[in-house]
Amino acid sequence: MAAAIDGILPSTLQELVTKSKVLVVGAGGIGCEVLKNLVLSGFTQIEIIDLDTIDLSNLNRQFLFHREHVGKSKARVARESALSFNPDANIIAYHDSVTSTDYGVNFFKKFDVVLSALDNRAARNHVNRMCLNADVPLIESGTSGYNGQVELIKRGLTQCYECTPKEKQRSFPGCTIRNTPSEPIHCIVWAKHLFNQLFGESVEDEDISPDSADPEAQNENTNIKEIDGSGDNGSEDKEKVTETGSEFNTESKNDGNVVRINTRQWARDCNYDAGKLFNKFFNEDINYLLRMSNLWKSRKAPLPVQWATLLANGTKNEDQEFVRQHHKVWTVEECAHVFANALKELSCAFLKLKDNDTLVWDKDDQPAMDFVAACANVRSHIFDIERKSRFEIKSMAGNIIPAIATTNAITAGISVMRAFSVLQSKWEQCKAVYARLRLNGRNQFLVADAFFPPPNPNCYVCASEPAITLRIDTKRIQVKAFRDDVLIKTLNMVNPDVTVEATGSIVISSEEGETESNEQKILSDMNIVDGVILKCDDFFQSYELSIIISHFDAERDDVLFEVIADKNQLQPKREQKPKDTSAEQSSSRKRATNGRDIPDDGPSTSKRSRPSEVEDDNDDCLVIEEDDVEEIVNTKTEQLTVKSPPKVGAKRKPVKILDNEDITEILDSSDEEDLGPAKSKRTKLDDSQPNEVISID
Repeated sequence: MAAAIDGILPSTLQELVTKSKVLVVGAGGIGCEVLKNLVLSGFTQIEIIDLDTIDLSNLNRQFLFHREHVGKSKARVARESALSFNPDANIIAYHDSVTSTDYGVNFFKKFDVVLSALDNRAARNHVNRMCLNADVPLIESGTSGYNGQVELIKRGLTQCYECTPKEKQRSFPGCTIRNTPSEPIHCIVWAKHLFNQLFGESVEDEDISPDSADPEAQNENTNIKEIDGSGDNGSEDKEKVTETGSEFNTESKNDGNVVRINTRQWARDCNYDAGKLFNKFFNEDINYLLRMSNLWKSRKAPLPVQWATLLANGTKNEDQEFVRQHHKVWTVEECAHVFANALKELSCAFLKLKDNDTLVWDKDDQPAMDFVAACANVRSHIFDIERKSRFEIKSMAGNIIPAIATTNAITAGISVMRAFSVLQSKWEQCKAVYARLRLNGRNQFLVADAFFPPPNPNCYVCASEPAITLRIDTKRIQVKAFRDDVLIKTLNMVNPDVTVEATGSIVISSEEGETESNEQKILSDMNIVDGVILKCDDFFQSYELSIIISHFDAERDDVLFEVIADKNQLQPKREQKPKDTSAEQSSSRKRATNGRDIPDDGPSTSKRSRPSEVEDDNDDCLVIEEDDVEEIVNTKTEQLTVKSPPKVGAKRKPVKILDNEDITEILDSSDEEDLGPAKSKRTKLDDSQPNEVISID
């Protein structure tokens, strides 16, 4: 071990290494390399935490794991493998979530430095807050293909992880997904929504049925409007439809209302009959779309397919060879076979769940991935769109690009070198470092920042008095939805307590059952109206936030709330023109951010782009969203309904580079997310644009 041999490390550093306690958060692609480097450097007091288990796809770049470890805890196996390098090291492994209440501020305070190698935004937000409150230096790291990034986060010295907003994911109009797909990604998104409609957390904005409200389909025959309940005499609240496997049937009641059975209930009633479901989604729904003749005046009309035509002899239960050929583009008949077998497995798993539990789509879950691949390809065939192999669909559906083992190793090495500087309090040597694919004008592929970006004085996490304005429809949002959607999902709290500042009345309590009677109450019924100030306190995160309520009357399809912080805060930063000529050759850098919902990272290949921010994927991949060939924008922030005014953030001090430098920018992603489905009410997506927007998961 380096620290055990005199002369390799300076004597002062050698002593610090042997005495320091280090926490590694994440045991994936970067985490494994970090742990190995720490042990070989001579660190003997190490703790590592990761909730994930080892998947077969991890083995090509996570070298602490082998085939016999598949299905086991990453943290525990990483510990066992690392001990083979130094049996005298004291390594403690936790197979657990870092957001668990077992790992509060006091847990973080016992470490001299924390090295983060996480794979989702919410966990990174949490570790950021823990380290800020514990006043422990945090070294963030992440990779995106051949690009990597390492940066220091220290209270009072640098920006925190949440000082700079993250860009939103790419999204598609709802009518494009449901009515007129033109790209493979449209069909893949539709297939993922279908999975959620049948087995996952059902979201109103992810409906896969034909959208008769499509502006292009207006002025069609009245039958469509009547069936949809959107005709002049129909009320969406009163007229509904019963969707069956044979046709769109309506069941009228004495009062004239029509009952609708949702897709999930109908599929259950059909005992998940593959033929009925297949005909419903790929024949009857398509025929319904064909009746919207305006849609096909300038487009090629879709061609419905029938189960009986494709599989006249039925399906075979045994696993076919082509199913294992992930690089093969399946035929439509093969897709039908895969659809039937995946449907059988998923329905069996779904029916075993208790109460309102749901399945979570995961690209590494074979039946879930097979289902999406088969459905996406059948729909692509119907709309004359190029079909893709299962491997290609997995990459697109998971919003991922392959992680590169060498990039992980380089990034992890820099992380540990930064840890050396942190232990010696050599802060000037801890500036952010970016690894990129191409050399810059000075023949460098590792480029360091020239300065520490200062903390954002208006950050709602690390500012002295954090506060936000919440624009919200207090007449429609319930207390439970306020807690789950606003405080937990959007503002990343864990166990919030909420009181009204003026009266001191308790609205939400983290104590179980104390305010349960408030959950179904509307905010306005609790006297939470325009101008009221709420005090929010997350004891677990040692985090306090003031929320100023700004009421507005949301339209039917409007989002029900949006967070408005500082004008410069929640909008992604943009470059500002320098004042002098030398600055014109510089580039501004966004604050480093990491993750796999990464889910939001990717390089920008524009000539004057800034150093980038990266996020490590949840081991094998990094979540991204491609805006076009030259730009990758952030992935889904898990269906958050946060909106911000389009403002420009404060500019960072420029880094001096040559004109011909090509610096890659990698942005934070969020996940894969990733976090699993929230069982709480979701707010509706914004309809400020002409079309409904559905975000990719």
